[in-house]
Amino acid sequence: MSETKSPPSYEDAAIQHGALPVRAAGAGKAVPKGPFPIDIPVLNLLRGKRVILASASPRRKQILSMLGLNFEILPSTKPENLSKENLGPFEYVLQTALQKALDVYETTLTQNPVSVSAPDPSLVIGADTVVVTASGLILEKPRSQADHIRMLKMLRDQKVHKVFTAVVVIAPREDARSPGYNTETAVEETKVVFDEEVGDELIEAYVKTREGADKAGGYGLQGLGSLLVERIEGASDNVVGLPLRATLRCIEGAVLRQGGNGSEEEDEDGEEE
Repeated sequence: MSETKSPPSYEDAAIQHGALPVRAAGAGKAVPKGPFPIDIPVLNLLRGKRVILASASPRRKQILSMLGLNFEILPSTKPENLSKENLGPFEYVLQTALQKALDVYETTLTQNPVSVSAPDPSLVIGADTVVVTASGLILEKPRSQADHIRMLKMLRDQKVHKVFTAVVVIAPREDARSPGYNTETAVEETKVVFDEEVGDELIEAYVKTREGADKAGGYGLQGLGSLLVERIEGASDNVVGLPLRATLRCIEGAVLRQGGNGSEEEDEDGEEE
């Protein structure tokens, strides 16, 4: 049984987070680093296991790191070429995230020899984010400065848009029942209202900062892009790229749901339980 460690003192925690003046620690005493890992069963099961984030997004990395897991970054190389018109925004973002997660999971199983340093993954997390305008147009990352300016002016002029982020979590099944893994998915929706009084000059100046060049919709809510936004309705981390609550729910479902496949099980006599 692993030893249960006491959480750090509130004084030490406050020092780490900058709420108190930093004082020199005594000889041989190390002040613990924060934030401190959240102590819940599913995350404890994953500590020391191979966890992969199938995304190169630094925002997703930062959000996921709040759970206290050690994870590696292994983006999918599969082309994102699904049909926006045929699928619609909800299904498009979900299928794209699923494609990313499955690509990375299957690649690690087939190309990497199992070893102590690179075992099979215990968890793969994929995500995708799109912006959907009031007129129903699906926006991803801007392709050029001119495209970027047009994109932001359109979002301002239409005032309201929605951000959809899909999360897909894959974990191997202990019983290896086909297909050999559990998949949990979620799609979060957040309404964003742009400030219609934002002028062209501010939009053009923001585009030149390049903060939004690698972001769906062309702006970063967590940075200078907040100057363009009047308000949001829903989760802010969903707009940033990874809704943490939904991600944790998916992790719990994929890792802990090992006893069945979601359908009614049959007992040894062939009767439904």
